[in-house]
Amino acid sequence: MTGTAPVAIITGGSGGLAPGLAIALVRSGCRIVLTARGADALDRTAWDIAAQTGGELTVIASDATDSVSVKALAAAVLDRFGRIDILVNAAASSTPIGGPIEAIDVKALIGDVDTKVGGYLRYAQAVVPAMKTAGTGSIVNIGGLTGRSSDTLSGLRNAAVSHLTKVLADELGPFGIRVNAIHPGILQTPHLDELFAGMAAERGCTVDDIRAEFVADIPARRILSPDEIGEAVGFLATPGGASITGQSITVDGGYSRGVYL
Repeated sequence: MTGTAPVAIITGGSGGLAPGLAIALVRSGCRIVLTARGADALDRTAWDIAAQTGGELTVIASDATDSVSVKALAAAVLDRFGRIDILVNAAASSTPIGGPIEAIDVKALIGDVDTKVGGYLRYAQAVVPAMKTAGTGSIVNIGGLTGRSSDTLSGLRNAAVSHLTKVLADELGPFGIRVNAIHPGILQTPHLDELFAGMAAERGCTVDDIRAEFVADIPARRILSPDEIGEAVGFLATPGGASITGQSITVDGGYSRGVYL
């Protein structure tokens, strides 16, 4: 199957951010390929997005830690669509790694970095040849605000995402390929609900109390939706963002404070 509509691959496609990313790109006229390890979760997410948008979605399972799997994904997308225009890297583990230095599981930390930073690089390696052939393409890496703070050791993966983004942007710019990173703020996802519930139970207060504390620290006075991150990705990945590359952009309602929190 070929066509003129851009094809966008979204990694971490069964996660809490994926629907917002996909919906925005569908509205921008893209055909979407969702990928993650779990086929069943991918199918559920794709059905939900298709019901909301009527857009064309394809699901193909892949493992961010396995180069063979990632290359097979890219080959399958090219076989079906004949093109890869956009890669949105959003695959990551959801468990932060922190605590006393004596208790840190170094293997778990390395595995966490391998999934996100290594995974982003593997997916980029897989799609760049097609983008080079086309003379155009856009890669958007989803990072996180913990890359700008020191309260969670696993935040180093997000600092590394920024570095990877700039290195790739410098190398791939001459081929017409743009690479940017977005660092989302506090987003309304199932993971946030779980976090707030755990904090409320630990402190003996209500989830609404926890939510109010967070909202009070956000200048926009609200928690962002995944759709808003999707709108930012859509801008960067489509012609409106044609002059933007090598940037790490924070989308957080004003929550962060410059380079460091």
